[in-house]
Amino acid sequence: MVIACDTSFLFSLYGSDAHSPKAVEWSAQNKRVLYINSLTHFEFGNAVRFAEYGKLLPLGAASRYLAGFEAAIAQGRLIVAISNLADVVDEARRLSAARTVSEGHRGFDILHVASALKMKATHFLTFDRNQKKLAESEGLKVPL
Repeated sequence: MVIACDTSFLFSLYGSDAHSPKAVEWSAQNKRVLYINSLTHFEFGNAVRFAEYGKLLPLGAASRYLAGFEAAIAQGRLIVAISNLADVVDEARRLSAARTVSEGHRGFDILHVASALKMKATHFLTFDRNQKKLAESEGLKVPL
């Protein structure tokens, strides 16, 4: 079983938002390793920094959240999977052509799902409803 996750889940798990209790509970009950790619690694870091910039997080919170996130990677609880970016983008193009006009998906949401598919994920964790719909339509189980 390969469980991939997106930035919304990571922000809730390693940061603090309305979904944090659910992310923490899921993580406590499911001790499996989570997989991300380098795009998600980048996006999470930028998301917490941008939230602090926009005063959605208190001063210094981004550094604390990033420290917990990086510790999870160092401890092997999060794996940054090696992905060929060209392959991920090709898969994202396919998803976009097949689903964006009829379902309205944003680019980075498509990239997250494309990445999960390329790493042969069976499950996908997200709190984004539209992204959940895309992941499920591509055969991924979305338990949240």
